Amino acid sequence: MTAGDSELPGEGRYGGPLDDGLGNGFGDGFGDRFGDRFGDRFGGPGLGGPDFDSDPADPGNRPARLAVGVIGTGRVGPALGAALQLAGHRVVAASGVSAASRRRAEALLPGVRLVTPPQVMAAADLVLLTVPDDALPGLVAGLAETGAVRPGQLLVHTSGAQGVAVLEPATRVGALPLALHPAMTFTGTSVDVARLAGCPFGVTSPEELRPVAEALVVEMGGEPEWVPEAVRPLYHTALAHGSNHLVTLAMETLRAAGVAEPGRMLGPLLGAALDNTLRSGDAALTGPVARGDAGTVRTHLTQLRALSPQVLDSYRAMARATADRALANGMLKAEAAEALLDVLAEEGQ
Repeated sequence: MTAGDSELPGEGRYGGPLDDGLGNGFGDGFGDRFGDRFGDRFGGPGLGGPDFDSDPADPGNRPARLAVGVIGTGRVGPALGAALQLAGHRVVAASGVSAASRRRAEALLPGVRLVTPPQVMAAADLVLLTVPDDALPGLVAGLAETGAVRPGQLLVHTSGAQGVAVLEPATRVGALPLALHPAMTFTGTSVDVARLAGCPFGVTSPEELRPVAEALVVEMGGEPEWVPEAVRPLYHTALAHGSNHLVTLAMETLRAAGVAEPGRMLGPLLGAALDNTLRSGDAALTGPVARGDAGTVRTHLTQLRALSPQVLDSYRAMARATADRALANGMLKAEAAEALLDVLAEEGQ
């Protein structure tokens, strides 16, 4: 059995005395640095670490204090770094390109050195790769190819659409891969750190590292939600559709209608709609589609056709989906649904 084939927590790819294929004691290095916190599960024998299969919220199960690095100081990285510092870890280095990102790092991580990505890798036990999704594969490949990745180093990315497969170049040389996606929007200010309290995180990792990933999320104040690798893209699609597209559709339309501050008008409505949906599910459906008001829907389509074909297509698609749900749960009668769908089809021709 090779190191990569091991199924035992104390051996193989993520721990134990086996060699990583590069002449390094992969698990031993991890255990030596992180001591008795991670030792039993990922390090050498007899280090007395806690059982991470138990509750990650238990203070006794928290990861060892780590030297943390941040590569990519946009809106997300500095906030997560600050949250880890509040949990007792130490951010030792960060890397940002634009002037705005460097200002964010200075505001949220005061006193932390701003250096190059390889220097961040050299200084840290845990590295947050908080760069745009499209930049992540190239960054990981470059770090691995240049020897910047150390065996036993925790690499955490925050992309919602990617699992740990994108970290494979680094994993092959001994990195420990984690995908931790905070399901919230970020402002790039200190407000974000407080908002992490209770924030759900989409967690994907090798099964051996799942307790570590979940413990880190808990330390940042979040709530871990396990997302299998294969459905990670679907998970992110649902979140993006539910959050970003509300802004695109509703804000644009209200501005066109002459509303000076769309946010003030939408806030109470969307807040109540979300709260009702979370409490009541399909029973919270309301509006002209759920009521079968085909005439009102026809008026909406006429207005949107003049405003924006893109918004029109989105409205039509969501109206059809809403009608299907209302029909399936008995809120919409068959004859009303038929009339409504006829209107939607007519306007699409």
